[in-house]
Amino acid sequence: MNDINFTCPICKKILKDTGKSLVCEASHSYDKAKQGYTHLLPVNKMHSKIPGDNALMVSARRDFLNKGYYNIFARALTDIVKDCAGENPAPVILDCGSGEGYYTGKMKEALPESKIFGFDISKFAVKAAAGKYKNISFSVASVFDIPFPSESTDVLTDVFSPLCEKEFFRVLKKGGYFIFAIPGEKHLFEMKEVLYENPYENEKKDTYYEGFEFVKRIPVKGRIDIDNNNDIMSLFSMTPYYWKTDIKGSGKIKELQFLSTEIEFDFLVYRKI
Repeated sequence: MNDINFTCPICKKILKDTGKSLVCEASHSYDKAKQGYTHLLPVNKMHSKIPGDNALMVSARRDFLNKGYYNIFARALTDIVKDCAGENPAPVILDCGSGEGYYTGKMKEALPESKIFGFDISKFAVKAAAGKYKNISFSVASVFDIPFPSESTDVLTDVFSPLCEKEFFRVLKKGGYFIFAIPGEKHLFEMKEVLYENPYENEKKDTYYEGFEFVKRIPVKGRIDIDNNNDIMSLFSMTPYYWKTDIKGSGKIKELQFLSTEIEFDFLVYRKI
């Protein structure tokens, strides 16, 4: 499918790139922003006026990731993607919940001949991604209604984003792979010790999805030392704890000037059967 592209959220037909917009055969048209992305999330499917991460959160995450704290996860993900792509020199890769594009960009670097698409529900994240990674196609869209053709994708990735197995099954080719990154048991445990009186480890379990074969779990562990509050707060804003922590815990993290913590992702690999 050399003409692979995003699909129209209204009629589900392939969108053609005219340069300034994406247009389907039914003449539904979606203008490109100056950064190059398109907005393919219909108003009636937006759960809020401005869904997803705001501009400040996107900026904080980009700043944190660009400093290399999570490089071990990016390297692991690209190795897994290359393994799943196998002998295919130009796989179609779909990054679901691509955020500001850090991991999407790393995959493109590792597989320069691949055709990579990324989408996120946050327009601020997509704007940032499209502005930096010009050789990747991005759109604002929801994982629960992916604007992408059925049975078109070789490898699908999801790093800490919502999961919709029915949509993942639909867009993947038979034999295609779905890579799901989740926090490991001890991920950011030392941060939790600052935030909570009774910190807890993340639950570890193997989850199976209809239509998929569970291939393997790949744990990736490391430790980071953060010596300034700005980066600590950037990390904090990337986590669900940012929304769940009470005033007391938030106050502690705002005063913290050094944090040494374990980091741990588990990459769960599934194959469409």
